[in-house]
Amino acid sequence: MSQLIDHQFEDQYEAFKSYLNQDTPAEAIKKLKLFAPAEIIRRIQDRYDRDMIQIKDMQEPRSVVIDNYETWYTGPHSEDRLWPAITDGLTRQGWPQDPAIDSLDASSTRIVSLLRHPRERSFSTRGLVVGYVQSGKTTNFTAVMAKAADRGYKLFIVLAGVHNGLRRQTQARLIDQLIKPNRSLWSQITDLDHDFRPTANPASFFGKSNKTHVLCVVKKNATVLRKLVKWLDDASDYLADCPALIIDDEADQATVATTSINPLIRQILDTLPKSAYVGYTASPFANLLIDPAAEDLYPKHFIVNLPKPHGHFGTEVLFGRYALDGEDPNEVDDGYDMIRTVPDSDVGLVRPKTKAEADGFLPAVTETLRRAVLYFWLSTAARRVRRAGNPHCTMLIHTSVRTAVHNGFEPPLKALRSRTMQGLGDAELREELEALWRSEATRVPSEAFCETPVEFDDLFEYLPGVLKDCRVVMDNSQSTDRLDYESGPVVAIAVGGNTLSRGLTLEGLSVSYFVRSVSTYDTLLQMGRWFGYRNGYADLPRIWMTAELEEWFRHLATVETEMRKDIDVYMTEGKNPMQFAVRLRTHPALRVTAAAKMKDAVKAASSYGGLRIQTRYFRTDSSCLLRNQEAARALVTSALRDGQPDDGLSDGRRLIRNVPSDLVLDFLAKYEFHSNSQECDAGLMSDYIEKRIRNAGALRRWNIAIVGNSPAEATDLFEFSPGIAVGTIIRSRLGAPQADYADIKTLMSRRDAAIDLDDATGKKTEKEIFDVRSRLLPDVGLLVLYPIDRKSEPVPAKAGRHAIDAPEHVIGVGLVFPRPKDDDSTVAWESSYVSADLSGIEIEEEDFSPLEAEGL
Repeated sequence: MSQLIDHQFEDQYEAFKSYLNQDTPAEAIKKLKLFAPAEIIRRIQDRYDRDMIQIKDMQEPRSVVIDNYETWYTGPHSEDRLWPAITDGLTRQGWPQDPAIDSLDASSTRIVSLLRHPRERSFSTRGLVVGYVQSGKTTNFTAVMAKAADRGYKLFIVLAGVHNGLRRQTQARLIDQLIKPNRSLWSQITDLDHDFRPTANPASFFGKSNKTHVLCVVKKNATVLRKLVKWLDDASDYLADCPALIIDDEADQATVATTSINPLIRQILDTLPKSAYVGYTASPFANLLIDPAAEDLYPKHFIVNLPKPHGHFGTEVLFGRYALDGEDPNEVDDGYDMIRTVPDSDVGLVRPKTKAEADGFLPAVTETLRRAVLYFWLSTAARRVRRAGNPHCTMLIHTSVRTAVHNGFEPPLKALRSRTMQGLGDAELREELEALWRSEATRVPSEAFCETPVEFDDLFEYLPGVLKDCRVVMDNSQSTDRLDYESGPVVAIAVGGNTLSRGLTLEGLSVSYFVRSVSTYDTLLQMGRWFGYRNGYADLPRIWMTAELEEWFRHLATVETEMRKDIDVYMTEGKNPMQFAVRLRTHPALRVTAAAKMKDAVKAASSYGGLRIQTRYFRTDSSCLLRNQEAARALVTSALRDGQPDDGLSDGRRLIRNVPSDLVLDFLAKYEFHSNSQECDAGLMSDYIEKRIRNAGALRRWNIAIVGNSPAEATDLFEFSPGIAVGTIIRSRLGAPQADYADIKTLMSRRDAAIDLDDATGKKTEKEIFDVRSRLLPDVGLLVLYPIDRKSEPVPAKAGRHAIDAPEHVIGVGLVFPRPKDDDSTVAWESSYVSADLSGIEIEEEDFSPLEAEGL
């Protein structure tokens, strides 16, 4: 049916173009409406819009494929003004071209390429960018804004967290990097000191006479956003040709549909006929669990990992992580020796146990806290000896969210500072300080970080000045004496809670004392303000925390690594978030995110349960292809001997049932998957099969299928075993030919995934097929072999498709893993992950050509 519609569309589009010889586009469409279906009319209008964009902007051809996506944006142009201004500014700040600016250029180009062309008639894009805590996300979205503006996006709305401090900090950064170098190109609706305040005549910003870009930086505050919604609504008559980019910084905070903010953000998007919403966060757990079937902010079009910046201190760097399936634990990094343990007995002395105890609570300077503070002063003095890196020096004390507790720390910390200043001439204190410094310097050698060692005698000379300059700052929602890094170098011990736990940068943070009680991944990750860059003092950071918190961060580093591997599937496998849901490992003592944000999440298989896996990339060197052919022949020959051939199929399709799992494991050990095929990891698949066999007795038996063309109609045959020969099938190469591999994009159809079930099953949805498999073959896996013609000329000719031109026939592999049963003894292991629920989403598969379809 879809092929028939495609043919109708092509015929009607040719008729439409012929009408344009004498009619306007509107008149031509009016004629077509007399006999063409509404769906065809819509597709013609969309095609015409895209063709006109290409004609008007030939520098941005739509045929370019980047990271498996067809795109309109291929990178900066020589006449751009905003992106070059950013690179000039970063260069003046000392950013090296390679790798820093080049990496920023590549990552921002990728994100802009996933947006829609600003000249399209209408669009509504939803995307998510996942960075690292304190890793330069603001710089990245500033680069994205610059490139989008250079291409024609006009309105830019930045949702900058929920606190005034972060909103002001973001506004300042954007003024410095975007506005100042090109003031004539911008109109600002907000400024450093004022959040959004409605201006008179909003339409004046969007009329054709106003050629400037419009910038608005606002808090995620209901009152502010309501004003913004009304202001945009008042200008609605002028927004039809106003491409808008909405950047949601800290997109997991206050955005997900559990607050009044979410519907207001969606109202803003609804007022904009051309809108691209891009969330930025380092803790995307809540965003990844939004219901994809709802009209919400699930990132249905793209999710992108930002690359890990050079020299960045992240979760894994500091805490290490656990080995993933298929990894050798001895080869997994254990992190730096920078974590110091706070005994559980100290916690009750620095944090009230209950809410009732908060008022009047007087925290004590425990031995571990005293040691942490002394080390902070020593490390600050050492940095003064080096005279390099960030001029600010900050220590964070975070034990409670309550302001009364914060304020209680001020007297004892100031008293400790006074006693230390007075005791610097005391030999006993000097010996203690020297022992502390030597111990820490021995555990984390400076040379390991290419830093210059600092002798105690040298830094001791600077201690009086450090103690004199050190402020004790209570930074919370009620304090007036806040951290201010704009008025000169700062030395400060900052005691705080939520105002210091997200977004706001603690400049020069080197020491943290953290015993805050948390219950979710995102809260835990965002409170770790020690992540970031430590230029000039990479050997000096230290964190004091409980052993339990250290284990939680180590687990979180494991969660992050797995999450990012799943996200990379979108680029390497060409999938999107509506086809594949990122999986998040759970923890027995922590929630992934707040319970209300997880209401639509479902349990997910830890690896392969309930998935259909297929090879997309193939090596094209002769030796590899021949080895894979031999692996396939060995599997079929052994399966015929040990399994049960099923004679119910014909026309090039063969099936062998009840094949022992050891033959499948042997095949996976021999077959060479291309490294780009992240889903097709032979080691992980084998490990999964063996665990299911060992723990539940499942996957002991497999059905082996061959999908080829009918031998009677084929031009070339491939023999798997004596008496088993089928015609090769066509799977053409996507994109420009590569020297060492071919990308065919799609190998396996839903019909193939049901080849060992009832024939009618192939017409069902993916979910329905797995439902039937769970009922009929709950413990049996399916492996399908495809003999792909070595030439594989696309028939008929397809745009963007080319012949494989391999030296030998290619063996494709598809595997279908049944979902574990509810009473499976491995359910606890299988279901230790959650993901968004894609069961209500039906994705159309790529159509094969008529000749290819006959060979399915």
